[in-house]
Amino acid sequence: MTKKLLLPVLMTFALLLQASVAQSVTISVSQFVEHPALDAILQGFQDYLKEKGIDVKYNVHNAQANMGTAMQIAQQMVGEKPDLLVAITTVSAQTCAQALSKAPAYLKRPLLFSGVTDPVAAGLVKNLQKPTGGITGVADLLPVREHLKMVLQYYPGIKTLGLLYNAGEINSKATIASVRALAPEMGLKIVEATASKTADVYQAALSLVGRVDAVFIPTDNTIISALESVLKVGVQNKLPIFAADIDSVKRGAVAAMGFDYYKHGYQTGALAEKIINGMAPEDIPVEFQKDLQLYINANYSKQMGLTPPDALLKQATQVYQ
Repeated sequence: MTKKLLLPVLMTFALLLQASVAQSVTISVSQFVEHPALDAILQGFQDYLKEKGIDVKYNVHNAQANMGTAMQIAQQMVGEKPDLLVAITTVSAQTCAQALSKAPAYLKRPLLFSGVTDPVAAGLVKNLQKPTGGITGVADLLPVREHLKMVLQYYPGIKTLGLLYNAGEINSKATIASVRALAPEMGLKIVEATASKTADVYQAALSLVGRVDAVFIPTDNTIISALESVLKVGVQNKLPIFAADIDSVKRGAVAAMGFDYYKHGYQTGALAEKIINGMAPEDIPVEFQKDLQLYINANYSKQMGLTPPDALLKQATQVYQ
């Protein structure tokens, strides 16, 4: 073939290759509830893929903290036949995994989770380094020891720590178990209060008044969805409220030694890119975010009876006045 004839062929091939690379992919997303940390995960995820020039059509679903709705969403997502399913939070990941397990072979799709505290306890994977079943993702297991050290430094006189959570959320149970295990060596007594739905959160928080020196909230979807009612109890009773996620600090929690959930979503987007480019989830180990940041709300801290220590103020990534 002459160079004159070969050039159009090569140009056509290049255009076809470019079109295949730029081909749009469809991603269905299940988010269990709306709150800043989870919204930040989704935004970080979408921004990563946008920055990489990947054309994505999103089907975004929100269960509004309703388990039944989450199950319906998971089934709907499977039926949408996307290229990839993304689940934000443990509940969303579990319902999506269950829906996929019951789906016929032609509807099987990779599942990528984010914002899941303990993927093994949640039954999503058996081995973090070698996940199976077409599922992998990014976990947000809180480094509890570091967080409790921060609480002790922030409030040196603390003796009793209240734990406020939904006992039905596996992600919360994993964190609470770690706090229980570490409390004795740190000289802390633990008092627990649980709420199974957002309507119960205020009374659960109120039940801790007079029994604890401060309250800790894990990355619990139910409690964080009703965070303002917990903060109200904290302000009215001079009871400091510590949180596991830094987004809750902006809303009024005293402090958190936690993750930037936007970065968490961004990291999840990097895994999505690998899957979109053909890598099997089984070849992608579950990742963890290790970049801790200290956020302090000096205004609410004082309203709850605590003055932020100067040493922590100097260390803080963000201080809200």
